[in-house]
Amino acid sequence: MADKRKVSSWVRYRRPDSCLLAFTLIGSTLVIFAFLALATITVTQLADLPFLIQVALDSRVIDSILLTFGAGLAVVGVLMILGTPLAYVLARTHFRLNSLIEALIDIPLVLPHTVAGIMVYLLFMQRGPLGAPFKDIGIVFEDAFPGIVVAMLFVAMPFYINTVREGFQKVPLHIENVARTLGASRFRAFVLVVLPLSTRHILNGCVLAWGRAISEFAAVIMIAYYPMIVSTLIYYRFTTGGLKESSAIAFLMIVASFSVFLVLRIVTRYLGRYDDRV
Repeated sequence: MADKRKVSSWVRYRRPDSCLLAFTLIGSTLVIFAFLALATITVTQLADLPFLIQVALDSRVIDSILLTFGAGLAVVGVLMILGTPLAYVLARTHFRLNSLIEALIDIPLVLPHTVAGIMVYLLFMQRGPLGAPFKDIGIVFEDAFPGIVVAMLFVAMPFYINTVREGFQKVPLHIENVARTLGASRFRAFVLVVLPLSTRHILNGCVLAWGRAISEFAAVIMIAYYPMIVSTLIYYRFTTGGLKESSAIAFLMIVASFSVFLVLRIVTRYLGRYDDRV
């Protein structure tokens, strides 16, 4: 009798989950869509490998990709310094203004990119409210690296702050309070308790913000067409050299971005795993 129960239990366990199977089939449509898009450009570029190698060795293309990645990294650095404290305040306070602040942070998510670019340009142009004071101390944003960074920062801001805020909210408040009752200040409890337990969310926020930053085009060209980030270079090569040259640069950017994201995703999977046990 016991054996029959074991067999019956095993059969129930091995029976396919119809809901999960249906969801898998439905969701695989998006996976197939992404795969086909990637496969199409890959096959197209590998069919003319000598030209692809020639484009890959072009110093202007290399410099543009490095500039794009470097600007995105600068954005992440600024967000970690300025966005992390803001995310903590939003996670630990319940002021009436929190909703307004969160709405202001989320504005870049709903704005057309050209509108975001105009807003950044009006603010940081040489006669702008922030551009003029910075110009007086020798920092110019128009057609300069700082302009690229602030445009990317504006559109990437919500991705980092919202992700990190959710991570802070998942850290039980009583754990932080225990540290404070043992003599730790709020800042010390934040550094020694909250930050370590939010490692994965912080890393995910950095990945999302970096990816959003390097993908921006319209907001950047409004304030800094030069030096050319890779999206601007692709657009320029498309209008001057056609699809062949621009698609080659696009493929190189895909390979570089995919490689970086793959490494980052592997790192974020294994770092901060202990926060799931809280």
